[in-house]
Amino acid sequence: MDLIPVELSRILITEHDDQQMISLREKDGKRSFPIVIGSMEALAIDRRLKGQSLPRPLTHDLLASVIEAMGGHLERIVIDGLEDHTFIATLHIGVEGKVLQVDSRPSDAIALGVAFDTPMFVAKQVFDEVLREPETAEERIEILRQRMDMLANKMTEVRGRLSDKVFIAQASEDLLADYRRSLQEMQAEHDAIKRVIDKYD
Repeated sequence: MDLIPVELSRILITEHDDQQMISLREKDGKRSFPIVIGSMEALAIDRRLKGQSLPRPLTHDLLASVIEAMGGHLERIVIDGLEDHTFIATLHIGVEGKVLQVDSRPSDAIALGVAFDTPMFVAKQVFDEVLREPETAEERIEILRQRMDMLANKMTEVRGRLSDKVFIAQASEDLLADYRRSLQEMQAEHDAIKRVIDKYD
């Protein structure tokens, strides 16, 4: 199986949405793709990236402790499947000279591995499928419309947070900067998509 090294390039958390978004980017290239994940997994990834600990371990902390207590270590994370628009990942856990492969959701795998800088890979066939060119102009436009709608919803939520005086007062400067940068990136992508769609309308 051909594997492409990737890294977590973006995590976007919006408070009033059950679905959040992360983005994976190939390390030696410019290609990237988003993965929609749950709020709890997104918060876990964000917390572990920032090295924040809690009084009692949550699920991903517990699993990391169990692996360590059994003398194992997480060698790598591989996103190796895509079925019905759902990504499938595998944890490769080294234990006593053997490598155990455990089925996982990508969000759980990333939340588990991100604190330890675990290498991440995406199977080439998954990358090819995600970035597959639509076969017709109508299919391309529909995909672009869906993407533009998702961006519009996310931008509305981010703008709401950035206009919330309570949130601004409690948030760190780094977090506010992340929100503003994400808003600019989403706005630029939204506008670019709109220009393409307008040419077809």
